[in-house]
Amino acid sequence: MLTIVHMSTPAIAFDHVTKDFGDGRIRAVDDVSLRIAEGEFLAIVGASGSGKTTLLRMSNRLLDPDAGTIAIHGENTQTADPIALRRSIGYVFQSAALFPHMSVAQNIGITPRLLNHPAANIAERVDELMDMVQLDRAQYRDRMPGDLSGGQRQRVGLARALAANPKIVLMDEPFGALDPLTRDALGTDYKSLHKKLGLTTVMITHDMAEALLLADRVAVMHSGKIVARGNAAELERSGDSYVRDLLRTPRRHAEQLRCLLSGTKP
Repeated sequence: MLTIVHMSTPAIAFDHVTKDFGDGRIRAVDDVSLRIAEGEFLAIVGASGSGKTTLLRMSNRLLDPDAGTIAIHGENTQTADPIALRRSIGYVFQSAALFPHMSVAQNIGITPRLLNHPAANIAERVDELMDMVQLDRAQYRDRMPGDLSGGQRQRVGLARALAANPKIVLMDEPFGALDPLTRDALGTDYKSLHKKLGLTTVMITHDMAEALLLADRVAVMHSGKIVARGNAAELERSGDSYVRDLLRTPRRHAEQLRCLLSGTKP
């Protein structure tokens, strides 16, 4: 008997997506096809100019592709209202990008307000999210962004991204501007939230170690193309020289640190 396997619809699907800039002189994204499953944490790694941020911004129509299609939960983004699409997807920026004239609570509640949620529901949701991202309500609710540390601002940015209960969260170098201890703590906290809330996450980073430690799967971009994808073991088997270089760096740093801590020569 023939068994038919029905594949579930991916949360995000890129099909032969291309994006040019400069009247076609610069190809930022070059014929990329990629499936991101519901509940997956995918990291996209690559150097500056590799096309990773352009790919991310096309996911919620901050940019539109010049060729190919992008689907969110099976729906072509080109047929969606771009404003409604962006409000349904959480987005975390590297610099948090908080509104400086709004308090912490107002920043977190901005998307539910734009969606006309009742004020009481917004206040309850803000309190819930502040607890979720580990910011004391009494201490931080009415503070302005300028009074916060970098890590605190990024926690507010994360809470804002989650405020309207999105199923998808896009993260553009979310921890890159933070000190190492704060970066590690926030990464660990977000990974726990990703699992707890059943999110689909796409994170852009140039740090291969961070990508491997946080994500379920890593896609490596180079010159606008995805040159490898998979978990650590699968990337290790890649024959691409750029992928090998990316993997060599954290391995070399770990060995150098081991030698320094043990007092031996590398």
